[in-house]
Amino acid sequence: MAGEEKDFPVPPPLASHGPARVIAMCNQKGGVGKTTSTINLAAALAEYGRRVLIVDFDPQGAASAGLGINANELEETVYTLLMHPRSDIRTVIKPTALENLDVVPANIDLSAAEVQLVNEVAREQALARVLRPVLDEYDVVLIDCQPSLGLLTVNALTAAHGVIIPLEAEYFALRGVALLVETIDKVTDRLNPKLRVDGILATMVDMRTLHSREVIERVREAFGDKLFATKIARTVKFPDASVASEPITTYAPTHSGAEAYRRLARELVARGDAA
Repeated sequence: MAGEEKDFPVPPPLASHGPARVIAMCNQKGGVGKTTSTINLAAALAEYGRRVLIVDFDPQGAASAGLGINANELEETVYTLLMHPRSDIRTVIKPTALENLDVVPANIDLSAAEVQLVNEVAREQALARVLRPVLDEYDVVLIDCQPSLGLLTVNALTAAHGVIIPLEAEYFALRGVALLVETIDKVTDRLNPKLRVDGILATMVDMRTLHSREVIERVREAFGDKLFATKIARTVKFPDASVASEPITTYAPTHSGAEAYRRLARELVARGDAA
């Protein structure tokens, strides 16, 4: 499969960092490889010398756990930052075992934020306000959204410059994308005119099956060059790496899955959608 994919140049080192491009990893359907893609794309960009911040914006806290952080033991999380405007994001950011990669953790407390934000002034801008103080310190901020189109996801889209939509290579996964794109269009129109779809990322792909190939062809027909050339194949190494609480780029650095996310990082930079 790799042979049919275009490759991209290794990005040159950066002389300085920031301001960050903020990218929301978004799909209201669960189980599409969204958190896996957030963690591994971030790790690959960090390998290339980019300073990356992951914002775990899912009450399940999977991105935090996948980077070895037990968010359930933390007193301050992204929820604290949303609910207490004077709290400092720098006290909540946690370094990971990887150089250049930090995370703003989340836990189940975040599930209460949706209800509590409803009565706030400028409720859709809460996350943008939280991130503003550190944007000049990072090159890329990746927001791992929860699988819904509620107020938290609208906050992520309002704070972002771009959206990456991880999409399982499966027919039912296609059906929800139209609804997501409609939400993105509404946010662009009403709240964040700079927002755009950076790309659709085909995940859990098995190019040996006619089904996967047909789904990818349909996505290409619908979205054209918005479909990333890089595809992420289905492999047991991803759940194995999750259990080990590390990205596949360090868990199995020579595995084809690790190489795929490095290629995605190079493609993102080559497209101008990351520093």
